Amino acid sequence: MRKCSFIRLLVVLTGLVAAFATPASAVVEININKGNVEPLPIAITDFISGDDLGAQISAVVAADLHRSGLFAPISRSAFIEKISNPDQAPRFEDWKVINAQALVTGRVSKEGDGRLRAEFRLWDTFGGSQMTGQQFYTQPENWRRVAHIIADAIYEKITGEKGYFDTRVVFVSESGPKNDRKRQLAIMDQDGYNVRMLTNSKDIVLTPRFSPSRQEITYMSFEGQQPRVYLLQLETGQREVVGNFPGMTFAPRFSPDGQRVIMSLQQEGNANIYTMDLRSRTTTRLTSTPAIDTSPSYSPDGNQIVFESDRGGRQQLYIMNADGSGQRRISFGDGSYSTPVWSPRGDLIAFTKQSGGKFSIGVMKTDGSGERILTTGFHNEGPTWAPNGRVLMFFRQNAGAGGPQLYSIDLTGYNEQLVKTPTYASDPAWSPLLE
Repeated sequence: MRKCSFIRLLVVLTGLVAAFATPASAVVEININKGNVEPLPIAITDFISGDDLGAQISAVVAADLHRSGLFAPISRSAFIEKISNPDQAPRFEDWKVINAQALVTGRVSKEGDGRLRAEFRLWDTFGGSQMTGQQFYTQPENWRRVAHIIADAIYEKITGEKGYFDTRVVFVSESGPKNDRKRQLAIMDQDGYNVRMLTNSKDIVLTPRFSPSRQEITYMSFEGQQPRVYLLQLETGQREVVGNFPGMTFAPRFSPDGQRVIMSLQQEGNANIYTMDLRSRTTTRLTSTPAIDTSPSYSPDGNQIVFESDRGGRQQLYIMNADGSGQRRISFGDGSYSTPVWSPRGDLIAFTKQSGGKFSIGVMKTDGSGERILTTGFHNEGPTWAPNGRVLMFFRQNAGAGGPQLYSIDLTGYNEQLVKTPTYASDPAWSPLLE
């Protein structure tokens, strides 16, 4: 059961499964190390409703699943059966004819108190059984989030892994002429909809990052010509300074428990990595070298930290224990490596690689082995993980383009998608699943 005070959504799992459900295991087998995944043909019917809202919700569900690269929604023009009662079992033969290996039906209605009720059923067409069914209540303006939650439920039931559609992304919105670019913090749904600005000033903002445990972000701002790290509560809009540090502060990021912020502080020409306890506001220094150590990122269990350093002559990736001990280099390929981010699954580290005049987004195992480049371009940078650890978002500046744009790519490297935003956009950070 999920509920989120931020948009006041009530989600209820009901007995919709009982009438037809049989135990089902994952239908799609995912192996990210074997290249392209053959997407599963799935039919998603317009949800029954008295207006266009049912069709709009099912369209968002279809778009989410298609964008994942694991599903191929079948064109509605191919449908043989017209669903009029989603409570009844469909004519499975009609769906098998068009090779729909899974079928989604649903209904949207208005309750007497004005709330929206959305329900769906997921059918195994070749097995002739219902796989799952759920219903949700919310305010009508939150219909898109209901669609994302339904897509998550379908994704999880079929693949056996958590979805990532009911999430948001914070990023730096860039507008105006190139020589006078305005940079504001913005937030959106993971599919690029419901964009809203979080700051409104001409002060430069950089490196927004989500808390793993609260609706809170940390970021760096040059407000008043003074670089500072801020915390911003998304529900209340309350903002506070993490601390005043001498020199420049870079790349703040939360610890997995949300109780600390790790960052890089520049002093006397070099930069070292520090942590700050958000309750006591005490800082602890983790590195001490005459180099630039920056972009730290915790492992999901909080026991290790990956960071970039030029201590060996150019930017490379290093790992250390959470107390700063055991520092060791893990990247040894051609070129330089930066912006490392530990996967939520704990198995991979994403990075930006510069080599041969181009910038690539890649991943490697946590010991540095198994490096794989997912995408290469004129300027790619700043990967961030979806909470299920299967998809990355990053920003790209194309040669001759007016400004950067956001893209997503899955771990096969085949499914790259432009994430449209109303302005130029950079430095994305993916939220955990909303609660």
